Amino acid sequence: MKKLPEITIAFWIMKICATTLGETAGDLMSMTLNMGYGWSSIILLFLFAAVLIGQLVSKKHIPPLYWAVILATSTAGTTMSDYMDRTLGLGYAKGSAILIILLLTVLFGWKKTENSLNVTTINSFRAETFYWTAILFSNTLGTALGDFLADNTGLGFLGGALLIGSLLLLMILAYYFLKISHIVLFWLAFILTRPFGATFGDLLTKPVEKGGLNLGTIGSSSLLFVILSGLIIFSTFKDQQTKRIDT
Repeated sequence: MKKLPEITIAFWIMKICATTLGETAGDLMSMTLNMGYGWSSIILLFLFAAVLIGQLVSKKHIPPLYWAVILATSTAGTTMSDYMDRTLGLGYAKGSAILIILLLTVLFGWKKTENSLNVTTINSFRAETFYWTAILFSNTLGTALGDFLADNTGLGFLGGALLIGSLLLLMILAYYFLKISHIVLFWLAFILTRPFGATFGDLLTKPVEKGGLNLGTIGSSSLLFVILSGLIIFSTFKDQQTKRIDT
């Protein structure tokens, strides 16, 4: 039962696009539509639960469904992080620390229960549940880390994106040239692509005087949705072609 995609360059491009869209879409709901972080988080968590149930009961890999869950975790993660950091007043540093502890707890429980964190060998309901829980917390953590880098360190949106982009480049080099666990590198990259998407999303949406490109949440979300949809359609077509060749 193979329900998760291959970890390729295309996967990471789609992941960054989905997490960036999650940032802009989350801000669109909570700020542009003035729904607030609390109500936006509740609505998006229900949406996440709905698409997650579809993914869990599915018996095969369905690219649109898989990326719908990724997008739901990213969008919900944006508003959940903002609710913790801003509405509850925890701040980015404390919010990030709490989310790191929660993510490590999930990964520890996953490792103790399944004896592996390898995402290429997931073939049970329980393991996939751990997988999606870890992704939800990692995307929420990524938002907090992205905001921390952009606001608290003085790097700004572009500086934060460049820093995280440099770290991701180092991980690519480590993957090919160093003997570091690919499982560890996967989860580090998965976590870091979220703040990369968060800072890049802020770069697209924020006003020029705040270091952004002033595309707005609606314009940025629409553009990213079109790009991600195109990539999903291509991924679905390629997946179907591979299945035909295998049979």
